Amino acid sequence: MSENLFTLFTARFPEDQSRAFLERTDGSVLTYADLLDRSGKLANTLLALGAKPGDRVAAQVEKTPEALLLYLASLRVGAVYLPLNTAYTPPQFATF
Repeated sequence: MSENLFTLFTARFPEDQSRAFLERTDGSVLTYADLLDRSGKLANTLLALGAKPGDRVAAQVEKTPEALLLYLASLRVGAVYLPLNTAYTPPQFATF
């Protein structure tokens, strides 16, 4: 199997990518096209920072649409997304 999880997700996107993927509580909408564009930009940033397939992308972020975009960007580069609990304190990171 040569497909990654991102490819499997996008294969199920609607043909009309201007459709809403997500509506935020403030009423703003993220379309499928936005999702592809923004996760692609984040994926390019991860690559520029040296991320490679199989690497872990650890992020201490709130559960937001932007965190979802980072997850998808990680999948796009073949990396593993590792969300860290936002309650972790700096001393707790020393144990990683």
